[in-house]
Amino acid sequence: MRYFLQLAYNGARFHGWQRQPNARSIQGELEERLSLILRSPIQLTGCGRTDTGVHADDYYAHFDFDGIFPPAFLARLNKFIDRDIFVRQLYQVPSSTHARFDAGQRSYRYEIGFQRDVFRHDTLTIYPFADRIDPADLQRVADLIASYEAFTPFCKTNSDAKTMNCRIDRAEWINEPYRWIFHVSADRFLRGMIRLIVGCCLRVAEGKIDLEDVRRALDRQEPLSGIWSAPAEGLFLTNIVYPGKKDWKTVKPEMP
Repeated sequence: MRYFLQLAYNGARFHGWQRQPNARSIQGELEERLSLILRSPIQLTGCGRTDTGVHADDYYAHFDFDGIFPPAFLARLNKFIDRDIFVRQLYQVPSSTHARFDAGQRSYRYEIGFQRDVFRHDTLTIYPFADRIDPADLQRVADLIASYEAFTPFCKTNSDAKTMNCRIDRAEWINEPYRWIFHVSADRFLRGMIRLIVGCCLRVAEGKIDLEDVRRALDRQEPLSGIWSAPAEGLFLTNIVYPGKKDWKTVKPEMP
């Protein structure tokens, strides 16, 4: 049987989602606890690879398991995993369903605060120069970027992506009291893409990069000089859309 876990995590104390031999990861933490509780080796496949320090409000991972879930399985799992991870739901899905390849759309938000928030050291990027920027300039950059279909300038150089093409469905800056929030949705994202887009928007608004230079780099699909990758702590994966989710079966192993 194939199952999906729906979860959330604060990535500040982890080296990203993907299992690593010498560093703590979300995948490694979950696989260890699942294997102990289910008394069977469990391997997870995630919906994507979030980088070190990046968070998720809505993340999915699948695994195969032919045994019986113990009573109050989710309660037990959440009791024993790290407190920065919370598993919300367990679904039984068709055996061919894939957490990564079947995702039709992914959405992220990036949060920028204008002053230090003592309660959110690891989940908010502080930008103290907001009074020097016109928020409309941020949106102009986002609109330009979203009008393209290929994004070589916004992919880290060591990426193994086979194509630079993405379909951006939303790229919107929201101006709130004491903070900006960037919402972006697409069918897929390149490695480091969102943080590079956020950094680019800020650099153009600051006058450090010209908007025409961004246009030229996208037209030519070449690196963009002066680009900056915004810090990881402000980035959240917020929603994954699966076209077949209506057919998933919620699994609730309750106490006897």
